Amino acid sequence: MFVAWRDLRFARGRFVLIGAVVALITLLVGFLSGLTGGLASQNVSGVLALPGDRLVLQDASGEGASFATSALDEAAISGWREAPGVDAVTPVGIVQSRAEVAGSGSPSGVALFGLAGADGIAGSAPDATAVVELAPASYDEVGLSSGAARELDATVGDSITITGAEYRVARIGGDAWYSHTPVVVMTPAAWAAADERVGGNGEPTLLAVSGSPDWEGLAQRTGTSAETPLASLTALETFRSEIGSLGLMIALLFGISALVVGAFFTVWTMQRSADVAVLKALGATTGSLVRDALGQALVVLVAGIGVGLAVVVGLGALVGTALPFLLSPLTTIAPAAVMAALGLAGAAFALRSVTSSDPLTALGSHR
Repeated sequence: MFVAWRDLRFARGRFVLIGAVVALITLLVGFLSGLTGGLASQNVSGVLALPGDRLVLQDASGEGASFATSALDEAAISGWREAPGVDAVTPVGIVQSRAEVAGSGSPSGVALFGLAGADGIAGSAPDATAVVELAPASYDEVGLSSGAARELDATVGDSITITGAEYRVARIGGDAWYSHTPVVVMTPAAWAAADERVGGNGEPTLLAVSGSPDWEGLAQRTGTSAETPLASLTALETFRSEIGSLGLMIALLFGISALVVGAFFTVWTMQRSADVAVLKALGATTGSLVRDALGQALVVLVAGIGVGLAVVVGLGALVGTALPFLLSPLTTIAPAAVMAALGLAGAAFALRSVTSSDPLTALGSHR
């Protein structure tokens, strides 16, 4: 690392510049990753919090299920309930509407979930999910997620109006969202009535199924699709378009980072080709020169990525209440590791002149 440390010490301006560029790209990638994670959470956290091993949606056409159009009739529900290997079937209704504290005149968009509480779901009470725990016991009661309580400025005991009917807030629980609207949980009967008032037919949107049946065969017989909660997210149109767009931007930023770092070290390697030639003429091995150059690149990358990551964490903590921003290892450490790997790959690509150069040619013996 002698030559590398010498370069870092005597060409501080150039390395500070590339370090600043790496930090800026890390900031962009990290902030966009956190925003993507936050938006994804506000899009699907309510779905991921449902009980069951698979989520069953209507797919009568065989062209793909959709949360927006799925409605399961009694025949499909009975088909799943009576199938061998099925332990529990929980019908879940989902529809978006508006709610307000009675008399406030300030409605907010909410996602209405209709499902039975933990006591009404076989085998779910010991490990009831956040959404199940919100399910009320009475027809005229609702459970609010923390986001819904915040949006409505409601507390336990308040009366809220949903689709023209009044309900009492029985409980307030964890954070659950569906398509960027906070979740309000109702009893199945109350949800069916609310769904009919907004133009639906009152049939459940999906089934949360637990057990080990023949998933594929049973889905074909009932005209449905059965996917894990994570895989079923592709049936939510807003999730596909949103994550696809933001994911493409993150991938492009990763590509730009590799290109920028690779271009910088390509130029830098060409400028010090005479030094490399002298070292090779004196007996330095190609391996030692490659380690020297990659070590130099690693120092620059670690410094730049570290600064960028610190800014991402700081900004994420500041804007977490104003924006849907998720701070987690997946949105901070993972992008930083990918940045470092791509940066080293770009630097390694730039070293082909080191590994293939002839000392005499590099020193200008051909002139």
